[in-house]
Amino acid sequence: MDQSFTAEQACRLTNCTHHQLRYWDRVGLVKPSVQTTGGRPGVRRLYSFRDLVALRVVRSLLDNGMSLQRVRRAWDYLRREGEMDDHLAEVKLVTDGQTIFHVGSDEGELMDALRTGQLAFFVAIDEIAREVEEDVSRFELDRSRFLDMLRRVEDDIGEERAAGS
Repeated sequence: MDQSFTAEQACRLTNCTHHQLRYWDRVGLVKPSVQTTGGRPGVRRLYSFRDLVALRVVRSLLDNGMSLQRVRRAWDYLRREGEMDDHLAEVKLVTDGQTIFHVGSDEGELMDALRTGQLAFFVAIDEIAREVEEDVSRFELDRSRFLDMLRRVEDDIGEERAAGS
């Protein structure tokens, strides 16, 4: 997808707050890959589809009891292992609320991203990616309908003005 999403759209599509997006950008957890502010006021953050998936994954881990510090450590581990590159949607994470495990491409391979803990909860990034894609499609459809409605209203106003002249 060659789309970009504003911070407001990213919040709506991922259930993250503006504060979370700003903070996660500032600390380097999930940075908008299309455009960052670079610390300049008035510059919009623009997120890619992959960024939306990453935001949802982080949010899911936090919602399931992981601390932000542990999520950051696991995310750093995935970056170091090259898992965040081209195949993010294929990554599977498992957590018990204490640690985060990475399920390797060989389903029997389980790596402790924080070095301790046991298996209990799966976060399947490919499922989250599909959910984000569905939400983006609904968002695009809603936006398209809204713009069509605005065009019709503008046409009606133009016709009324022309009739009144």
